[in-house]
Amino acid sequence: MAVSRGAFSSRIGFIMAAAGSAVGLGNIWGFPTQTASNGGAAFVLVYLILAFCLAYPAFMAEILIGRYGQANAVTSLQKMSRTLWQKRFGFVVGFGGIICAALILSFYGILAGWMMSFAVEPLALMLGANQAADWVVNQSLERNLLFTVLFMFLTIFIIRKGVENGIEKWSKRLMPMMIGLLVLLIIYVFTLDGASEGVEAYLNPDISRVLDPNLLVSALGQAFFSLSLGTSVMVIYGSYISKKENMVSIGAQVTLIDVSIAFLAGLLIIPAMYVAQAQGVAIFAADGSLNSGPTLVFDVLPSLFDGMGGIGLFIGFAFFLLMTIAALTSSISMLEGPVSYAVERHDIERKKATTMIGLAILALSVVIVANIDFMLDLVATISTQYGQPIIAMLCCVFAGWIWYRNELLAEIKQGNEAVESSLFWKIWPWYIKFVCPVAIATVFIHSIL
Repeated sequence: MAVSRGAFSSRIGFIMAAAGSAVGLGNIWGFPTQTASNGGAAFVLVYLILAFCLAYPAFMAEILIGRYGQANAVTSLQKMSRTLWQKRFGFVVGFGGIICAALILSFYGILAGWMMSFAVEPLALMLGANQAADWVVNQSLERNLLFTVLFMFLTIFIIRKGVENGIEKWSKRLMPMMIGLLVLLIIYVFTLDGASEGVEAYLNPDISRVLDPNLLVSALGQAFFSLSLGTSVMVIYGSYISKKENMVSIGAQVTLIDVSIAFLAGLLIIPAMYVAQAQGVAIFAADGSLNSGPTLVFDVLPSLFDGMGGIGLFIGFAFFLLMTIAALTSSISMLEGPVSYAVERHDIERKKATTMIGLAILALSVVIVANIDFMLDLVATISTQYGQPIIAMLCCVFAGWIWYRNELLAEIKQGNEAVESSLFWKIWPWYIKFVCPVAIATVFIHSIL
């Protein structure tokens, strides 16, 4: 079955794909914005701790469910189930994750389209097409539709190729490119006036703020969102991993890459904000809050690039190309969840399933674009503030309460014979049973209140 349904050809293939899924706009856009809004370095410190203490255990639950089931999210969860109610519960959780992934992709494609349009602007200016440059960065129905369609067709193109020739192949190409661009941009920004002040704000924590309840909850929510938890993505990716691989170390490596790139993104954007401030751009309000908030990358950074002169065109293009790549590595994983379900549960040929589902999600994106003032925030709230925490919590419940402990241990021991005597096995089963569900529930309750 593993051959016919596809599989990652190597450990590095899975790590690049899973890290690519985890590393998206949530890391390169969301993390620096959250950092700037929640005390700078204090938020970074709490985020790093919670990513490994809470998000990593939940991440391990999802990829282990997938490797055990060797199937899509619904089938994998039902394989763990012993009774009829558990199987029905498994269907609700698995299918809920698939719907959540589809909803996220429907608005994610719009945001990614904006990133593409801002990457086109400097190219248009270099070619002297000033009118076109203005058009691609100004909100309009036509602009939003064009770039949303372009981005979604890129995503569909990659997923049609399958696991090894699509997801793995393109993740191996895009991830190193993204990291390289990120490092080059950091080096350049560090040479500019004002960057050192930003670095200090980013790396020198105010310890008195680390126990701020709002900061704690925001950091935990960011950690869970950035690892693509609660979307069925990591369950399906886990199902493509060889039984010979050490899941404990693989999970730790993916988590490390994810938080490292989020950290690097902050190391780029926070100093860049202070560089822009040194050039006269208003970053913070009188009360210390961010002026731009979620629109930071579209308001503040273009102003920074404009102030750089000719080199700013190249820097702006590189930055928004980086954002587009980050979005693409995540979008392909979101589409794979529903596609794998259609292929395996309904015996639909992969290319046909990818095209049908991709176009259906694109149709929803078009509806959102046509009603963007209220639907964009509505769909984002339903999927990320409600859907993701609930599905992630229920996956932890499955691994901690429904999956038999001896079967769970046997699954982890494949590829890691000595795991039973390790610190991981002494802590993780209890973590996943008690701590993770409570922590995720806390994030969820905070988000709705």
